[in-house]
Amino acid sequence: MKIRSVSYNNRRREFEVRTARSVFHFPYSRSDPAPGRSDPLTGVEVDPELGREGFTYTLKSGKQGTVHIDQVLDYNQDPAYMRDALLYRLTLEAQMRARTSPLSRREIIRRLRTSPAQFYRLLDQKNSRKSIDKLLALLQVLDCEVDLVVRPRKKPAGPERSAA
Repeated sequence: MKIRSVSYNNRRREFEVRTARSVFHFPYSRSDPAPGRSDPLTGVEVDPELGREGFTYTLKSGKQGTVHIDQVLDYNQDPAYMRDALLYRLTLEAQMRARTSPLSRREIIRRLRTSPAQFYRLLDQKNSRKSIDKLLALLQVLDCEVDLVVRPRKKPAGPERSAA
């Protein structure tokens, strides 16, 4: 995903990242080095060396930091990014299981009822256009049990507040 523009807001202590799809906010505290009162931001720009998929900022001290769009999407829990991250983890697991499976590749393809080309697309971690359904079917053929666990997010650690 390409970044169209980036700006900063010292009042809210965050970067504002614009893409073709949306505007995302990224707090200073998540960047390294983090801007602060003693070392404020002097500039921020989309980094063409990162293919416009990141931005670089400069602090008053001369220190520079870079933030990639993946960090911004992860912080904002972007649904499309989270889907691709899940797909990536499932693909890596399928690759490992396919390597260690006693079944031949030909037998796996036959049981999946698919073509060899489709099988190799399923194992390609760069391919984000595949369906989770087919990956789950592949893991089933590889004799894996996949459990989907849904749980509430962990709340960030902070001072406890009582309702008084």
